[in-house]
This record gives sequence, C-alpha cells and structure tokens, in this order.
Amino acid sequence: AERMKVCTCLNPLHTAMSLYGCLLGYDLISAEMKDEDIRGLVAKLGHKEAMPVVVDPGVLKPEEFINAVLNRRLPNPFMPDAPQRIATDTSQKLPIRFGETIRAYEAKGRNMDDLVLLSLVLAGYARYLKGIDDTGRAFEPSPDPLLEELRAIVAPLEVREGEQDFSCLKELYKRRDVFGADLYGTGLGERIEGMAAELFAGPGAVRRTLHKYVSAR
Repeated sequence: AERMKVCTCLNPLHTAMSLYGCLLGYDLISAEMKDEDIRGLVAKLGHKEAMPVVVDPGVLKPEEFINAVLNRRLPNPFMPDAPQRIATDTSQKLPIRFGETIRAYEAKGRNMDDLVLLSLVLAGYARYLKGIDDTGRAFEPSPDPLLEELRAIVAPLEVREGEQDFSCLKELYKRRDVFGADLYGTGLGERIEGMAAELFAGPGAVRRTLHKYVSAR
C-alpha cells in the first residue's frame, strides 16, 4: 500500500503540483486543484501514465485511492499545504516518485512514448531550478541538499524567447542519483530536454506549455 501511494497514487502528484505550483505563483495545493491545467496534469499523470504499472496492494483498489486523493484530499481547503513545502528535497524524491514508474515501463516493455506528462514534470524541474516564475519574477527554490549543485547546471539558461543552447541539460538529465536512471538511456531525455526548452521560452511559457501537453493527453 505504501509503494502504491509513494510511486503512483499520491506522492508523484504532490511533486508535480509543487513544481508547477511554484512556477505559476500558487501557495496552496487546494487552490491549485481549481486550475484546470494543473488538475488535468495530476489526474492524467496518475490515471493514464502511472496506473498501468501500479503496484496493487490487494487490500484496497488503486483506482479508488487515487480518486479519493484527486476529489477529496487535494482540493480540501482545510489542509493548508503549500507547494513550497512539498518542493523541499525534491532531488531526493524524484528517483522513487518517478524513477520507479520509468523502470516499471522498461521492465514490462511498455512504450516510453506514453510517458508524456511524466516527462513534462521532469522538464518542469529544470525550469523550477532556475528560480524564475511564469511572470518573470525570481523566487527562492525550497531547501534541497543538491540545490546549489543542480542550479549551477541550469545557470547558463535564460528565460527568454529565441534560440539558446540547452545542451547543459544533458548534465542534469543523466543524473541517476536524481532521477533513478540516465534519462537519455531510457529514451526520454531528448523529449524532456525539448519540453524544457519550451518552458524557458519567456514569460507565459510555463502556462502555454502545460496547457499544450495536458490538453493533448
């Protein structure tokens, strides 16, 4: 049951909301659930992408659990949780919350191209590390033991329209300690890098990119 929660039905959704919530200026998880793009992101991430490889504990049904998370827990205004708190130590959480799903897809021979929104979350991590929200304002990313090291990787990138060299992201997305796998080795790296480029394309790019991929999924 714990593995089901941590790898599929709750914790990955929290991390997705923490990254995009910070980028879009939210300070409450319950408020994020009123945002159609963010709600669509976590609902489709859970139901469409992670559920096919969920660890079924047998003592409760994963579909019922995730529906309770999406419809009761996350929208609950009496649970004043903040994306900034949940974003703490993100580098330590990603290998379990998303790496396990990637490894399960590989082990089962599933099509990695189906991991669209998972890729979008990991692309959002690079944009989050830059510490500039979707309006162009700077914010301080939450505490993390690897924060300064990882921020140095994205330091050459700018939040602006136009061509720029995103090759520095290879240093980030090859990190097995952060993602649980070399993402280029899984076949996801190039897609994630391309999504990150979209997210960096100036003010408003986070909203445009999020809406694009959520609505298409």
